[in-house]
Order: sequence, then C-alpha cells, then structure tokens
Amino acid sequence: MKSSIYNISVIDISGNNRTLSEYAGKVLLIVNVASKCGFTSQYSGLQELNEKFLSKGLIICGFPSNDFANQELGSEQDIQEFCSLNFGVSFPMFSKVKVKGKEIHPLFDYLTKHDLHGGRIMWNFSKFLINRTGVVSDRFAPFTKPTSRRMLKAVETLLDQ
Repeated sequence: MKSSIYNISVIDISGNNRTLSEYAGKVLLIVNVASKCGFTSQYSGLQELNEKFLSKGLIICGFPSNDFANQELGSEQDIQEFCSLNFGVSFPMFSKVKVKGKEIHPLFDYLTKHDLHGGRIMWNFSKFLINRTGVVSDRFAPFTKPTSRRMLKAVETLLDQ
C-alpha cells in the first residue's frame, strides 16, 4: 500500500500528538516557517488566506524549522506568542521540525520525495498545496507570496473541486 499524507503523525505547537488524517477532505497548505526570516512577513498573507478560505475548506499548517541560518531559535511557546502577537495567526501551528537532512520529519520527507513537486527544501516559507484527497497538487517557492495571483488561483481551483 502506498503511503498517505494522512498516516503521518505530527505534534502541534501545544505538544499534542496528532495525525494529518483529521484534515482528510480538506485542502492543505503546508508551510515551513521561521520567525526571524526575510519572508516572516508572509505570516500576514497566510493569515489572510486562512480568514478568506477556512470556511471553504482550506487548512494552513505552519511547521517552524530552524534548518536555515538559525532563524527559528525560540521554544514552541515563544513561536506561538510571536505569531499571535505580531500576525494574529489563528491557523494550526505545529512543533519545530527538521525539513532537511538525516533527521528530516516524515512529513517533509514525504513532501520532498513527491514525483512532480518534490526536491529538497531550499529555504523557509516553502509551500506545499495538498488537494482534498491528500495528493500534492502544487509547490510554491519561498518568494511566492501567499496572496499572489498564482497561489490564489491554485487554492481556489482546489477548493472548487
């Protein structure tokens, strides 16, 4: 049986064990994030997407990572406070993970080995768009803003399916 994104275990930012199966049937936008990155302001755009499309079935999942230039040094509590106070983040955030290397988290191992949209993650704020059946539909580079025309079109297309 081929592995599924829904079988992957994750830990939320509060330390609770979860699986992505709770998001089955939803469109997911999975993003590796960092608090001290040149792209950190994208939290605003991610929150804007969350507010615009949550009721239509979009779930944004933020996964902090310290894999690039030590840009996420804080604890989970620090990260949660930073995101809430500075960007009003209300979408699900998860515990810090490795997105590359030998200790790569199973989720990012799965995402980066995808046939069409795989390849290693080069920096913070890489975005993976997952359709309602759990298939990686698209990938966006860190410099692609969450509210860009290309990204909005891709999200809306999946939400309409």
